[in-house]
Amino acid sequence: MVKTETSGGEVLGPPANLNRHRVDWRGWKFMWPFAVVFVFVFIVPILYAVYESFFQSRMVGGTVFAGLANYRRLFGDAQFWTSLRRVALFTVVQVPIMLALSALLALALDSLRLHGMKFFRVSTFMPYAVPAVVSALMWGFIYGAKYGMVASLNDWLGTSLDVLSPNTMLVAIGNIVTWEFTGYNMLIFYASLTTIPHSLYEAAAIDGAGEWQIVRRIKMPELRGSLAITVIFSIIGSFQLFNEPSVLQSMVPGNTITTYYTPNMYAYNLSFMGGQSNYAAAMAIVMAAITMVIAYAVQLRSMREQMR
Repeated sequence: MVKTETSGGEVLGPPANLNRHRVDWRGWKFMWPFAVVFVFVFIVPILYAVYESFFQSRMVGGTVFAGLANYRRLFGDAQFWTSLRRVALFTVVQVPIMLALSALLALALDSLRLHGMKFFRVSTFMPYAVPAVVSALMWGFIYGAKYGMVASLNDWLGTSLDVLSPNTMLVAIGNIVTWEFTGYNMLIFYASLTTIPHSLYEAAAIDGAGEWQIVRRIKMPELRGSLAITVIFSIIGSFQLFNEPSVLQSMVPGNTITTYYTPNMYAYNLSFMGGQSNYAAAMAIVMAAITMVIAYAVQLRSMREQMR
């Protein structure tokens, strides 16, 4: 042990810098409650779903190990691929429209030219605070051709518009999702814009830059990072589409919304209505893998764009 001696003859212990390589576990002590909850709520269910996907429940013999039989069946399931194509089309169309609206609203807020900015910000974000089931019920009554706003417009104009018809159902659901999440994405964009120092705007204005040039050269590049985040979140949410079509299913006639309208609805009905929880688990694992691959591809592309 190294000791030091002061001018008064007092002997001190080892210098504090000798312990600089000791592991500090205080951070982990604060983390372990969350880590335990995370493992039991997130990790364990995923591992259990993977485990369940390798079994099959049969009328004779009970639950038996089936290996990759559920996955082979899935890749030949036409209903699964139909539902997957539907949510893919929904994602390709709805996500760009929603994010474009969110970016425009964020730019409008950042321009400081709106009257009642606080009210505008709160009112735009408020739909996100409404539960998805309540939003779907509300819009379902608005869309109803025999009741609600659409019915009143049909009576007033003498038309027969039916928003909940099979041809327009996906558009109606897209409108609900856009209404719900535009304000949330707007706040992400707006938070990114607020990090830009106003002195940069003043310097650009002194150099003769107009409002559109400031938006194009300064504000839009700043939105690239937040755009990647919102795109990933939106893609994940679109592939998990469940609440809106499930609620509207009981409000429309016939088979407008089938039991396999989206992959999540298909897995839910197979598991809880059809008693095929093992096959549903395999479907959930495949959907998670597809979503992860797409999200990773978007993130990789975003990183390459930022490195240019």
